[in-house]
Amino acid sequence: MSYHWQTKSFQALGNDELYRILRLRQEVFVIEQQCFYQDLDGKDQQATHILCWLGTELMAYQRCLPPGTSYSESSMGRIVVASAARGSGLGRELVTRGIRHNEEQWPASDIRINAQSYLEDFYTELGFATQGDAYDEDGIMHVQMLYLAQGE
Repeated sequence: MSYHWQTKSFQALGNDELYRILRLRQEVFVIEQQCFYQDLDGKDQQATHILCWLGTELMAYQRCLPPGTSYSESSMGRIVVASAARGSGLGRELVTRGIRHNEEQWPASDIRINAQSYLEDFYTELGFATQGDAYDEDGIMHVQMLYLAQGE
């Protein structure tokens, strides 16, 4: 089986797709990482959602947000890979697709992310630069990182 990628607006998501997105986010961020936070933050409706399927299983997901939603820059967040797919390079492909999406949609905008600190090197390899010091967000250390728009 091969991976199947989808890029959809919130309005284009079906009920089953939305359920699987929320389930994967909860499985990883709330249960696995034992982080209790308000996942439904009112931004999903403004996001573009990138999904990666293996058959009927959602293996990876992220949302891409326009400038002015979370930051003055465009952003990517809720970046998650199912435990069964980690170490396969899927996370790298997911983030690369998110960068490409944001560059195409908002070419003049940098991309800002809140990365979990242990993934700082991973994001640095993909072109992000750390902005400021690490900070605690919902009990997990994070760092803000910035990917500069092409042409800067």
